[in-house]
Amino acid sequence: MKAKLGIAPIAWSNDDLPELGGQTSLETCLSEAKMAGFTGVETGGKFPKNSKELRPILDDYEISLCGGWYSGTLLDNDLENEKLKVRSQMDLFIDLGAPCLVYGETSGTIQNIRNAPLNTRRILSEEKFKIYGEKVTNFFEWCKSEGISLSFHHHMGTAVETEKDIDYLMHNTDETVGLLFDPGHMAFAGGNIIDVIKKYGKRINHFHAKDVRSDIIHNLNRGKESFLDAVLKGAFTVPGDGSLNYIDIINNLKNVGYEGWFVVEAEQDPKICPPLEYAKIGYKSLSDYLIRAGYEIDKNILEK
Repeated sequence: MKAKLGIAPIAWSNDDLPELGGQTSLETCLSEAKMAGFTGVETGGKFPKNSKELRPILDDYEISLCGGWYSGTLLDNDLENEKLKVRSQMDLFIDLGAPCLVYGETSGTIQNIRNAPLNTRRILSEEKFKIYGEKVTNFFEWCKSEGISLSFHHHMGTAVETEKDIDYLMHNTDETVGLLFDPGHMAFAGGNIIDVIKKYGKRINHFHAKDVRSDIIHNLNRGKESFLDAVLKGAFTVPGDGSLNYIDIINNLKNVGYEGWFVVEAEQDPKICPPLEYAKIGYKSLSDYLIRAGYEIDKNILEK
């Protein structure tokens, strides 16, 4: 089984918290990602939005586009407007050969609101998930017919945050709806990481290798502190520096047949946790875990 290693630019520049790496250039991010060993990178706010500009930049650093966040609004938006909204980003990802577009539900999200306590996020009933699931299925099927797979990102502060939310989403969508699994967000939400992998492993089509500092998460006041407060406190880190049992996580991913991109994503304060240093820790640790589990690491970049 093969694995490719990518990284998200959020360790260098946080789009929701500009004070974290706001002055760091895209060139620094890409050069250090490549230096750490990664062959893929996800998009961020500083990336050009068209392939004519972005392709030569990625080529210069010999790095592939391995995904990136799309701020979906299907919960409140109608299907046809959502298709128009995704079009330009979808075309960019198709043109550059990205494996998927990461769908995050941002209708009513509090993930980017500093004064919104964690326990004020939007919650959907089982009945509402039935309606929502039908829209999600239709949208994912349309995107696939246009040439790009989507991967649904469960995320703190959104309407799809907990293990129960994932259960409802998976039960009310079909196989076209792939799941981006992020053990860091699942641990933060209080879910069982291994149970989710076992239940939905066949639908996991993208993976974010995020670790957590459990002491910070467990000591948060969720009635007063926000998701961004947690980030600033250092809730997240790279594999090899946190509290999660990544050997167990990787072994279980292998058992369900997951192959493809393993993307290190850990938003931290770059002044406290230098991005290059932590990118190297993440790459070495993740590589070791993958090799021990029996994966072969593919170091080739995508043909463009």
